[in-house]
Amino acid sequence: MDFISALQTYPSFCFTVTLILGLLVGSFLNVVIYRLPKMMERDWQEQCRDFLNSDESITRLPPNDSKQEPFNLMVPASTCPHCGHKIRPWENIPVASYLFLRGKCSSCKSGISLRYPIIELVTGLLSVAVIYYVGINWNGLAALVFTWSLIALTMIDFDTYLLPDDITLPLLWLGLIVNSFSGFTDLPSALWGAIAGYLSLWSVYKLFKLITGKEGMGYGDFKLLAALGAWMGWQMLPQIILLSSLVGAVIGISMIVIRGRDKNIPIPFGPYLAIAGWIAFVWGDVINQSYLKLFIGS
Repeated sequence: MDFISALQTYPSFCFTVTLILGLLVGSFLNVVIYRLPKMMERDWQEQCRDFLNSDESITRLPPNDSKQEPFNLMVPASTCPHCGHKIRPWENIPVASYLFLRGKCSSCKSGISLRYPIIELVTGLLSVAVIYYVGINWNGLAALVFTWSLIALTMIDFDTYLLPDDITLPLLWLGLIVNSFSGFTDLPSALWGAIAGYLSLWSVYKLFKLITGKEGMGYGDFKLLAALGAWMGWQMLPQIILLSSLVGAVIGISMIVIRGRDKNIPIPFGPYLAIAGWIAFVWGDVINQSYLKLFIGS
């Protein structure tokens, strides 16, 4: 009996393992969400410095004498942003540590953002949901990676208006690879889903820029919709776009009414695409069947 078969034999155990795994991954996603944009910024600064110093017609920038400490997803160790207290292993247990510490640093007693345990809990619950609906199989494992990637992209774009290629492009290729084995759709549908997903938003972007002279969205949005098309096929793209508009309207109006957000402040489109993509991934067929029954009849 292989590992997958063992989990299928004991589904309750599988869901428990999935929840714990999701909580742990959620803790890691908190690190990714915070550090990946900063890693990108440091890399851009180094590339700009190298480019400017390589151009003889431009005054050379002084060398960067201050040696930067390593900064990636592993180092330095997590610390309290207020006092620099190094987070110990037992203070980093997902959700439980936050509750035990009562949402405060064990050293300086400064408040810890509620966002961290929320992301951990959401990741755990969505992980269980996707395994429940997709199944305890290799497709379920792929669906977990898909879900975790969308959570990271949602929060990074919400914070920084960035959708990193380090996540969107591997997600796109993984969708094509999974569907080369007919994981969630056939390969031709996945391929054309990636193409149509990219070109559809790219066309809207170009048309909007031509009419207004402004950029209505970023290239990361094109790549994210291409990735969603690669996972679900071109047939699901209209539903994803419609759902993203609905999700955007609900969240946007809620933020204006509840939080008093300025209507003129731009809101990133990536989170709405990611949320709509996950909904379509899990319940897309049910939504389509309900729509057909409602407007066409049973």
